[in-house]
Amino acid sequence: MADVLLIQGGNPLYGQLKASGAKNAALPIMAASLLASEPVILNRIPNISDVRVLAQILQSLGCKVEFLAPERLLIDSRQVNRTSAPYELGKMMNASFDIIGALLSRFREAEVPLPGGCKLGNRSVDLHIEGFKALGAEVAVEHGFVKAKAKKLSGKYFGFSKCSVGATKTVMMAACLAQGKTVLENVAQEPEVSDLINFLNSLGASIKGAGTSRLVIQGQKELGGGEYDIIGDRIETGTYLLAGAITEGEVEITGIDPQFLEIFLQQLQLANQEVEIGENSIKVKGRRPIAPLQISTAPFPGFATDLHPPMAAFLTQARGTSVIEENIFNSRFMYIQELNRLGSEISSRDRSLMIKGPSKLSCAPVEAPDIRAGGALVLAALRAEGETEVSGVEYLDRGYQHIEEKLGALGAKIRRQKKDAHRN
Repeated sequence: MADVLLIQGGNPLYGQLKASGAKNAALPIMAASLLASEPVILNRIPNISDVRVLAQILQSLGCKVEFLAPERLLIDSRQVNRTSAPYELGKMMNASFDIIGALLSRFREAEVPLPGGCKLGNRSVDLHIEGFKALGAEVAVEHGFVKAKAKKLSGKYFGFSKCSVGATKTVMMAACLAQGKTVLENVAQEPEVSDLINFLNSLGASIKGAGTSRLVIQGQKELGGGEYDIIGDRIETGTYLLAGAITEGEVEITGIDPQFLEIFLQQLQLANQEVEIGENSIKVKGRRPIAPLQISTAPFPGFATDLHPPMAAFLTQARGTSVIEENIFNSRFMYIQELNRLGSEISSRDRSLMIKGPSKLSCAPVEAPDIRAGGALVLAALRAEGETEVSGVEYLDRGYQHIEEKLGALGAKIRRQKKDAHRN
């Protein structure tokens, strides 16, 4: 029986939370641990279901994976004896595809299911394949798997025709143990990609250009092991800051680099919210009226697509019409009808949302269609009158660590139950 969250709205949130480790850094770093010839210990691993699924995938390949503490993970890939990931696990999330570059680089072969996870639109693997071929691999797509094989990988110059976080990660990992120098142009500049680079360099890789559009990778014979601390999660941070703002409360998040959220925080200030930035913390105080915004999502350092749904929920309380243009995923609007069940007035045209406000939100049963849409529904429920039932909690559990506990610590009236148990 599936879980639901029951949220009693109308309570301002106050307090301080520490950001969890970044989901979008932790997963590729776990995958990159396949490149290590010695054990790796990862600190600040978020306790989310995606991490547990990827741990199972690594174990299926022969890795030893063990939680030494709740947020401290040991990965030992010295006994890997398979290079084919199980379909049933691999199709559960997009991040499972991250292992293909590491497997190809270290073992010269890999067989990984096509990306799965949230249905946000096309997740093409063309750029991954083109990059692998440039390094000397033979690649085929058969029966739902991408199969890559190479007698040897050689460093090359390769320019991505389109900026891609996923392809940047996998091709970069493939180049780490290739012979010679690889130059990658038009790469993703997200903080999570830089964190992956820093991790790989800590193992002995030679990657220059983190945070820029050009990477220079000098291939190594092997990488060692070590211990590494993962960065804070900017998407979780943004969601909880918006929770404070939408409820007219005051929330501070620590353990996060404010530069990761610079454009997002500028937008909050334009929306008339009070923002206080520390060296490693951010505090937001909700103010009224909320000014409407016009936002376009873009690759980093632009406005993050994963903060689009939570921001849309917040803007239902703005005085006037806000517009969000979605430029990353072509199917990100599936949550609109669910927010409208709670009383919002949101419509879409082409790639844009029009959000009329302020809307008086009231409770209704709603269902999360993906991770960040789930975050948006939780925010709206925190503002809505009455008790809202949010289902699709399995999506929230993929991206938000202990969401009911964290929000509860801020004063939210939120509890988890098995579906329909509260009606018995």
